[in-house]
Amino acid sequence: MYMAPLFSGSSGNSILIDAAGTRLLIDAGKPAKTIDEGLNEFGLSLKDIDALLITHEHTDHIAGAGVLARKYKIPIYANSSTWRAMENNIGNVPVGCKREFETGRDFYIGSVNVLPFPTPHDAAESVGYCIFAGGRKLTIMTDIGHMTESLYAAASGSDLLLIEANHDPELVSSSRYPYPLKRRILSDKGHLSNENCGKALCRLYKSGVRGAILGHLSRENNFEQLALETVRSELEREQIPKDEFCLWVAHRDGVTGRFAVEEDV
Repeated sequence: MYMAPLFSGSSGNSILIDAAGTRLLIDAGKPAKTIDEGLNEFGLSLKDIDALLITHEHTDHIAGAGVLARKYKIPIYANSSTWRAMENNIGNVPVGCKREFETGRDFYIGSVNVLPFPTPHDAAESVGYCIFAGGRKLTIMTDIGHMTESLYAAASGSDLLLIEANHDPELVSSSRYPYPLKRRILSDKGHLSNENCGKALCRLYKSGVRGAILGHLSRENNFEQLALETVRSELEREQIPKDEFCLWVAHRDGVTGRFAVEEDV
């Protein structure tokens, strides 16, 4: 199985998961054509996607969702609160493409087990996802204002984790953003900073996590090298050897690559 971040940032998010012959998209925050072009880099197209899982209703996560359902008949999975919050923004969805789940209760898509878990964000009922297949576990959690015990429990033991490293607080404070936006970003229901991401990974290392992709970087208040260096410094402070924890950064506006996890036979 593998994870492939197609886009990850405030201008749009979409992540491909290919597991046990089932292909999933986590979010569709770019136009359908742009997402399709991203999939083309892996020899795939939107016609190959089995389902779309939505984390929450903000535009950078749902912009292309309606077209994916109407044109490509891709089923969209979301909890009831998110459906209510996003329906007017994504347009008509064919009846057979609307799928509703209960946060905290797992379900199957093909042979893939999906567990949606709650995340602290200023949305109706935002979630992250654990994906289980072939004895392996992938976890995606972005748009998290702060770490909680339930988030640690969800990500514990992941073979690969995509976690938010959204901003540097000093850059946010000195930015041109209006004060209410700065307050939102830095709040407990905003976005996770580089430093707090690093601290979270130090704790998750103890649960067996050995690799993470840093995602949802702010365009204005972060950059890839800063995110990597800040997170790595937190790992080093806890004396976690560099060769024992792999770090990558998901690009904001383009395909990052394929991150494979070997499945149990």
